[in-house]
Amino acid sequence: MGTVEAVSRSAEYTFTKPNRDAIRLVAGLGVDGDVHAGVTVKHRSRVRRDPTRPNLRQVHLMHAELHDELNALGFDVRAGALGENVTTRGVDLLALPTGTRLHLGADAVVEVTGLRNPCPQIDAFADGLLKHVVGRDAEGGVVRRAGIMSVVLVGGEVRPGDPVRVELPAAPHTPLQPV
Repeated sequence: MGTVEAVSRSAEYTFTKPNRDAIRLVAGLGVDGDVHAGVTVKHRSRVRRDPTRPNLRQVHLMHAELHDELNALGFDVRAGALGENVTTRGVDLLALPTGTRLHLGADAVVEVTGLRNPCPQIDAFADGLLKHVVGRDAEGGVVRRAGIMSVVLVGGEVRPGDPVRVELPAAPHTPLQPV
């Protein structure tokens, strides 16, 4: 079991999302008051392609261990800085299979839909950062490390310090792909 380290939301299209004392997750929509909440896609690049597509990116989660690693490299990355809504600690988010349910706090449940596909805006935040959150494995495959995306199954309030409980889907497990 892990913990929620921080929660963040922004009502406007900003790269960094301010930290909050709490956020409210709404089933089928996402983070109440966040610009990316909705049944259909809200990320501007996806809206341009097809605004009728389902929103598989309602809640963005990132592991605080990535922040630790980036800060050790000389970057100044704090919770919410890279646009995540929920910053966790103690859960290997990138190793979870598609369909994993994360129980956040007392009531909220999100279902993992896939990996965040980092964009060049990350280098606008901090020059050279993109190459540390997207790389290649030994076989030349792309490795994305900028968190995971999810949809809200059960709403509820989420606060820093809340527990994160992982519920894996039935096997066989499907590795995460970008959404």
